[in-house]
Amino acid sequence: MFSFSTASLQSAASMFVFLALELSLLFVLISFAVALIQHQLPAGKVQSLLSSKKGSGYLTAAAIGSVTPFCSCSTIPMLNGLLRAGAGFGPTMTFLFVSPLLNPIVVGLLWMTFGWKVTLVYMAATLLVSLLAGVLLERLNFGRYVKQTAPKASACCSTKPSVEPETACCSPKPVASKASCCSPKPAQAARPSKKKMPWRQLWREALGQFRAVFPYLMLGVAIGAFTYGFIPSEWIAAHTGNDKPLAVPLAAVAGIPLYLRAETLIPMASMFALKGMGLGALMALIIGGAGASLTELILLKALFRKQILVAFVVVIIGTAVSAGYLFTALGPWLA
Repeated sequence: MFSFSTASLQSAASMFVFLALELSLLFVLISFAVALIQHQLPAGKVQSLLSSKKGSGYLTAAAIGSVTPFCSCSTIPMLNGLLRAGAGFGPTMTFLFVSPLLNPIVVGLLWMTFGWKVTLVYMAATLLVSLLAGVLLERLNFGRYVKQTAPKASACCSTKPSVEPETACCSPKPVASKASCCSPKPAQAARPSKKKMPWRQLWREALGQFRAVFPYLMLGVAIGAFTYGFIPSEWIAAHTGNDKPLAVPLAAVAGIPLYLRAETLIPMASMFALKGMGLGALMALIIGGAGASLTELILLKALFRKQILVAFVVVIIGTAVSAGYLFTALGPWLA
């Protein structure tokens, strides 16, 4: 199964350096972009657009996810930003599922490689499951397993409250006669200037988020690079042919540690197809690889508790397996 050689070591090392630099740069830039959007777009607007109480919130989240050219890992900064802005948990999870599976790069490469029929079935299946998964996780109240992602309290609210509980600035029932920093119109609060952009503050926020996830990022990159360099693609293709009854679920699970990126989707798909991998197993591999990776799961651990991580893996594998069998059944029509 494993191939240990100088070439494999060089391949793994090169992939580690490439992924570490690329993902670090992407994470910082996307975190900065999210901080900039948060500065320009009030949190109330985000909460309104991506509210769990409105069906349109799920559709909006799916639309945002489908136009963001992110891989499974670079989706995390955007996800963190949505949670910090107060977006609904259900729509946020829909975004998490849709973004790596239906982004323009993946859809375009699928169309070029397999044609419009396969692409449309792929889009319909992944979109439907993503919407249903978001709604279901919201209904099951999985939002309680999200780690603290809200912005830190202001300096006023972080100070010790006064002796009288009712005068504390974060008291749920402040006395109307006494001004506080939680008052809608503070007596001495100056309105922030809209002309001056706090660039340094935005970069500090982006770098702060990057430092928080850096250990998880490097660990995930190391695992992904090892998988890329030391597990031959021939071993996977040999176990996922049309004559293998468990080809689809095996391909779905194998796609997660593969860290299948959109840029390598066409050559890998073409290579596996030439080696005898069935269309169903191939689609399961693509969904498993594009929808989740060990790197992404390690990054998500900084945001979610294990209950959501387990649910996330179940949804991705379930989507990959069900779509794989669907493609197998529709094989004659899709040919």
